[in-house]
Amino acid sequence: MYDVTVIGCGIVGSATAYELSKYQLKTLVLEAENDVSLGATRANSAIMHAGFDPEPGSLMARLNVEGAERAKELCQKLSVHYNQIGSLVVAFSEEELALIETLYERGIKNGVKDLELLDQEALHQKEPNLSHESLGALYAPTAAIVNPWEFCLALAETAVRNGVDIALSNRVQDIKKINGGYEITTNKTTYQTKYVFNAAGVHSDDIHNLVAEPNFKITPKRGEYYLLDKSEGTVVNHVIFQCPSSIGKGVLISPTVHGNLVVGPNSEPVLTEDLDSGKDTESTIAGLKLVSDLARKSVPDLNLRQSIRNFSGVRANNSTGDFVLQEAATGFIDLAGVKSPGLTSAPAIALYGIEMLEKSVEESFTRKDSFIDFREKVVFDELSLDEKNQLISQNNDYGRVICRCETITEGEIRAAAHSPIPPVSLDGIKRRCNAGMGRCQGGFCGPRVVEILADERNKSPLDILQDREGSYILVEATKGGR
Repeated sequence: MYDVTVIGCGIVGSATAYELSKYQLKTLVLEAENDVSLGATRANSAIMHAGFDPEPGSLMARLNVEGAERAKELCQKLSVHYNQIGSLVVAFSEEELALIETLYERGIKNGVKDLELLDQEALHQKEPNLSHESLGALYAPTAAIVNPWEFCLALAETAVRNGVDIALSNRVQDIKKINGGYEITTNKTTYQTKYVFNAAGVHSDDIHNLVAEPNFKITPKRGEYYLLDKSEGTVVNHVIFQCPSSIGKGVLISPTVHGNLVVGPNSEPVLTEDLDSGKDTESTIAGLKLVSDLARKSVPDLNLRQSIRNFSGVRANNSTGDFVLQEAATGFIDLAGVKSPGLTSAPAIALYGIEMLEKSVEESFTRKDSFIDFREKVVFDELSLDEKNQLISQNNDYGRVICRCETITEGEIRAAAHSPIPPVSLDGIKRRCNAGMGRCQGGFCGPRVVEILADERNKSPLDILQDREGSYILVEATKGGR
């Protein structure tokens, strides 16, 4: 029997697994997909929010600010790309100028540091490409950008290195109360555990309902994005928000940690029956046009012709308006309904959940004497010339560039294939080392990456997936291929 089982390995589940791995506990993570971070965590705005938006006194407000500070520390420890560039909420009318003053006051109550209201002149000094119709802004210098799936992977991999078991492609189908805990049945097998954390994202209400009476409901919302080429990466210098509206924090324009520009999202409901079908993350002509029109309100000359990819993510909006962090049943903790600022708040949500469990079961978990609290990662393109030459002298694979757009070497790809949570797909390699993330989106390097991954996993290229289960790239060998 496991001591603790975490259901779901998005950013909240991985942060919880990371914190649990500090204790002398037998911990299991169950993930429905064939890799971690395949839900909302991999398709979002990649923003570490400062914390001025949530209502004071809410869980969102408290855990956003705590989470932002903790996330910055974790990204430094675990070699995750992170850049504190600050954010601007831009006002285009007198009414919106009043709104950003309200956000300023809310941020002060929430404990956000160094907030500042900018007039039109100060705003345009910081962002000369903004519309001349912009009148002022709320400046939050503590806001940051991050690689969200890298953050999730780093937390999950560190948990595994510290003894946590992870079972991928295990979709929970039933949970029963048994003597001393719970019995969890997945599509593959059955597990027994004393305690459970429900971090199942858009399915967290379904998981809750297996053990308790319904008291919240997830209404999934899709947001669509443009990812622009690095040639557009300096159009703005900060995260540019519009004032909050019925579609949430509104359409933003932001640099990414890899030097691109991300634009979006809109917000539209997703049918429950479309979840996990592929339809839930489709991009639409109407949705992308809306994003385009709204984004050009902020930056009129935005060149969306430089889009290298459109993508969509699904958010776990819920009926309560706040995070759902509760004990649903004895020893069963919901970490549910986590929408924005969930990425930012996740490290604090994990600590909050563990504290809740300890109080509930009246047990104080014992910390390990030793804990691996670092993660080293070679990013060849970020090394000095001397460091590159030294690495190549030790391993020739680092002297062969496979992904020309992002300068990713064969050595990095082979290392990614042997990470603590080994990838089974082309996109799994992409998430671990960025191969295929550039202008050609893997059009040039993809076949070679498939070959390398097949070689490292001792499999046929026919067995290598694009991403999720069933997404085969190759269907048969030709011309004498294996």
